[in-house]
Amino acid sequence: MRFVNPIPFVSDIERSKAFYGELLGLKILNDFGSFVLFETGFAIHDGKSLEQTVWRKSSEASEPYGRRNILLYFEHEDVDAAFEAIAPHVNLIHPVEKQEWGQRVFRFYDPDGHAVEIGEPQLDMIAG
Repeated sequence: MRFVNPIPFVSDIERSKAFYGELLGLKILNDFGSFVLFETGFAIHDGKSLEQTVWRKSSEASEPYGRRNILLYFEHEDVDAAFEAIAPHVNLIHPVEKQEWGQRVFRFYDPDGHAVEIGEPQLDMIAG
């Protein structure tokens, strides 16, 4: 057995596809309408559709899918350039900060309230 990836539920697949595809620059590998797989292995799924698939019913709740209980982690070769491009368009948690383990990261929320972290590649930290 091997772990593949988490699939965040999203409330508006088109909005989230644009957010991850256009703003974050992830390339779409497959777009099945309610499910989008990006080249990195990251995927998003329309929440109501996935609720129906998994639990055979859609929830009536209207709260956001992101509930501050998971962090979606990405790496970028130039974390400062990524911050400059992304920060004006998101609800920022914090700007670029050096973590206690030495990595520089910034964090923000996606359109559904999922926390997203962009960090410098960890190999740079090990080599440096």
